[in-house]
Amino acid sequence: MRSENNSVVSFHYSVRDAVDAAAEPFDDSRRRGKPMLALLGHGQLVPGVEKALVGREAGENFEIEIAPEDAYGVYQEGLLQRVPKKYFRDAQHLKPGMSTVLQTREGGQRMVTVHKVGMTSVDVDHNHPLAGKTLHFAIEIIDVRAAAPEELQHGHAHPGDGHSHG
Repeated sequence: MRSENNSVVSFHYSVRDAVDAAAEPFDDSRRRGKPMLALLGHGQLVPGVEKALVGREAGENFEIEIAPEDAYGVYQEGLLQRVPKKYFRDAQHLKPGMSTVLQTREGGQRMVTVHKVGMTSVDVDHNHPLAGKTLHFAIEIIDVRAAAPEELQHGHAHPGDGHSHG
């Protein structure tokens, strides 16, 4: 089966900076021991990866480079914010350059990069840590299957056959 919108793709990937081939990967699904699972056409992946997965079959291996516009966006100036330390779980361990999760007012979470740590507050950069970078992905398709009705209704893939059990 070839992947298309509303199909579930299971794949391993590693991603690194396309400019610095010798750099350590930013992320590698094999380190976590299980492949990524995604329902195509539902905005779960960066656009460049989603486009590259369409039309693929289980067993395919390929490499792609994705420009910032199709990955985590162009780096934007002016996204620094001073946030009281109480909004961070591990404020005492934060150091400039580290990525951390910030709880938003709306109850969500946002990945930010620590810019500066003060006595009572932390200056964070709201750009995604990979914003502005051209990324190199190595991808191996493990499985492609049709999405279950429940997955389409929920807008994301479920492990196994796509039906939640229990």
